[in-house]
Amino acid sequence: MTDRNRLYFSPEVIGYPLLFVLLLWIVFWIESRFGVNFNTLGIYPRTFKGLIGVVSGPFIHGTLKHIFNNSVPLFVLSTALFYFYRNIRWKVLFLGLLLTGIATWTIGRPSLHIGASGVVYMLVAFLFFKGIFSKQFQLTALALIVVFLYGGLLWYVFPVDPKISWEGHLSGFFVGLLFAFLFKGIPLENKKYEWEKEDFDPDKDPFISQFDENGNFVGQSKEVEPEVLESPELPQIEIIYTIKKKPESKD
Repeated sequence: MTDRNRLYFSPEVIGYPLLFVLLLWIVFWIESRFGVNFNTLGIYPRTFKGLIGVVSGPFIHGTLKHIFNNSVPLFVLSTALFYFYRNIRWKVLFLGLLLTGIATWTIGRPSLHIGASGVVYMLVAFLFFKGIFSKQFQLTALALIVVFLYGGLLWYVFPVDPKISWEGHLSGFFVGLLFAFLFKGIPLENKKYEWEKEDFDPDKDPFISQFDENGNFVGQSKEVEPEVLESPELPQIEIIYTIKKKPESKD
């Protein structure tokens, strides 16, 4: 297995996203087990105290349904991020979390905003738009899978439910779109044939060297001398023929 394949299939591709989701459940378990409430550590827009929620808010969830609805897409999308965008995955994840929180703090209603849904929307937007902009078939296919699985989330960037922080969703969506433009470059290395590489020497190529500059075949086939096989001595066989005269018939 090559170093690149080893990096692709290393445990960190699944391990870190799983650890991220596990932290959400640990916080939720502490709240349920010890009867504490961390909601006050969420994002409260345009207050100095509410800034702490930029970091802590994504790890706090109000109900079991809330945390479950965020855990599955968060794990799937962050795993895709770590697999296909290994060079920028930490920047996208941490900067995306911070910028989404700051944007929510800026435009949000005067209420506590908690949950990792803003990060989910950031990942959806980034994976989709970056996959389309990259013009690489693997990433384009990933973008189509993302929109197929989570395209319905787009409705919740609008104020359709007063209990849902659509401001956090909208912030995450635009942060992901912004990252798709900012993080340029080719995420996946395009495979090249030998003749496409810079150090390719046509004179050393066994196939191309058989043609001249006009494309005419000039290679000479090696003459192979016929191999003479010596037949082994066969034993002499003596054949004896016995001729019998047909007997005369008697009347």
